[in-house]
Amino acid sequence: MKIKRKIIQIDEEKCDGCGNCVIGCAEGALAIVDGKAKVISDNLCDGLGACIGECPQGALTIIEREAQAFDEEAVEVHLSTRQQDDPEEKPMACGCPSAQIQSFSPCAKANQPMRQTAENESTLTHWPVQIRLVPPDAPFLKGADLLVAADCVPVAFPSFHQDFLQGKTVMLGCPKFDDVQAYVEKFAAIFKTAGIKRITIVIMEVPCCAGMPRIVQKAMEKAGVQIPVEQVVVSTRGRILETRKVA
Repeated sequence: MKIKRKIIQIDEEKCDGCGNCVIGCAEGALAIVDGKAKVISDNLCDGLGACIGECPQGALTIIEREAQAFDEEAVEVHLSTRQQDDPEEKPMACGCPSAQIQSFSPCAKANQPMRQTAENESTLTHWPVQIRLVPPDAPFLKGADLLVAADCVPVAFPSFHQDFLQGKTVMLGCPKFDDVQAYVEKFAAIFKTAGIKRITIVIMEVPCCAGMPRIVQKAMEKAGVQIPVEQVVVSTRGRILETRKVA
């Protein structure tokens, strides 16, 4: 039954899809769809506006309109279903299941192209690398120096392996196109059990990357841990714009 009540409205012209509001919505009423924040279902939104302060673009407002009544039971079912539905633990159609965990020494010589030199050899020590695919109990996460990088960084930054990846365990992802709440849950599970030593977050200067540090922060809060964090911002032309410690 629809009633006239307060509910969140999203201005798609202002929304840049950063995902901060999704992280800030405890009811899971918001999601990034086609690069924009959306209300999944009216009955999941309580209309209190906790997500509004998370939006750097001012795209979220509270309005009054005809909508389904807020349903706490529906929220509980929704959150429970989302936690149980864990697609990253299932084989994907591309044949790249997360169960195929690999750890290896960097700079492997096998099948190395003739032109590859010591200066540009890979320093990657494990597989998989996508946040969605890395299981929280992966052995390469134990006591790791964790590098969390936006998908675009390795393409934009020419010496990514030598300057960022060397000696670290990497997890790549995009908070704009993936499920940011699933990211929070994944990192929280990792932080609870893996004994991560420190975290380096490398993001692009573009707005859609802004959600990644917030995701890591929320995950640490959820896990009840404090881990030293350094944040690096890279320009679209491959220059480091900012490096800072995050409290």
